[in-house]
Amino acid sequence: MSFNTLNIGEPVLMDDSITNYEMHSHPPYANTTFNNSDEIRIPIIQTQDIYTLPSQSYLYIEGRLTDAENKPSITLNFVNNGMAFLFDQIRYEIGGTVVDRVRNPGITSSIKGYISYTSSECDRYNNACWNHLEYPKVFDSNGYFNVYIPLKHLLGFCEDFKKIIVNIRQELVLIRTSSDVNSVISTKDNEKPKVNLTKILWRIPHVQVSDTEKLRLLKYIEKGRDLGIAFRSWELHEYPLLQQTMTHSWNVKASNQLEKPRFIIVAFQTQRKNQIKKNISHFDHCNITNIKLHLNSDVYPYDNMNLNFKKNQFALLYELFAQFQESNYYKTSGEPCLTLTKFHDIAPLFVIDCSRQNDSLKVGVQDIRLDFEASENIPANTSAFCLILHDRLVRYTPLTNSVKQF
Repeated sequence: MSFNTLNIGEPVLMDDSITNYEMHSHPPYANTTFNNSDEIRIPIIQTQDIYTLPSQSYLYIEGRLTDAENKPSITLNFVNNGMAFLFDQIRYEIGGTVVDRVRNPGITSSIKGYISYTSSECDRYNNACWNHLEYPKVFDSNGYFNVYIPLKHLLGFCEDFKKIIVNIRQELVLIRTSSDVNSVISTKDNEKPKVNLTKILWRIPHVQVSDTEKLRLLKYIEKGRDLGIAFRSWELHEYPLLQQTMTHSWNVKASNQLEKPRFIIVAFQTQRKNQIKKNISHFDHCNITNIKLHLNSDVYPYDNMNLNFKKNQFALLYELFAQFQESNYYKTSGEPCLTLTKFHDIAPLFVIDCSRQNDSLKVGVQDIRLDFEASENIPANTSAFCLILHDRLVRYTPLTNSVKQF
């Protein structure tokens, strides 16, 4: 029996620092159109008395899926995470400065979702057009749909930074893709889908605080101190066309020491892009037998993987996939949404954990290189993707609306 059981005189603590918490809808600029290749800007004009919480914000989208003649089609379906494939880029800006940016959010958020979500979370996000086991049923018989996508599904900033943003202008920028083909799948050849978006809203919590908290925040802001924004950004790199060889070396990028990569996820796709009958949210193993990540002189993983997909030997790869949740979210046990069989069929992702590095001060840059081997020539028209989860730090000053990137 603990002391707390007997401490009947312990005072009751009540947190009344937040007096109001409401979701507000912010539309794009009045003259914004939602056609292919259009830029969609959604602003939030920050005021002194209202604080926003971007980590709990959502993107609300309405529209209609039809064929080329604007008629509903029984052969069309959205792919898993199909809404994200409607956009070529997503940016979050404060004070006119880009804080976080995701290119090709369809591929990026699909990879991140497969390694991050549990089965119950996947069920929770059916409303966001996420259904990795079958096609999302988000539209009716006439093709009309509406979805509610959490921004933490699309941006690393919203997943990691849990604090309020105060007294600075914010904008969410979406850029439509030039074609809607990759967001859907069809059983018919040469079908030309059309996704017509009619409404896009950024729904974000507005937080009002008690007078005591408001006074404390104002005093802090008046001192002109910088406020830090630290998170892990999702940076996607693509090798559009691999050579048909059994070995390949890819110099991905050179990063500075402040943007240390913590996880590298490698994925392959063969003849899926712009193919109406292929599901672009799925990935291929391409008979890869081994992958090595080189960060300057450091190599990850230490041992060879020795994979053999033809002989069903990929248990090590699945274990690395399952351990991501333990390492990244500090869980005692990972709960991957994909079973071993579904992992093979849907998303054989190569997860490399490089989160534990020597963080002593260094000079120069960090070269990121990938070497991979296959048991046979890599198939024609195969693309490789490298998703880098790396540290990012931004500081802003509410008093002067200045933003500094490091």
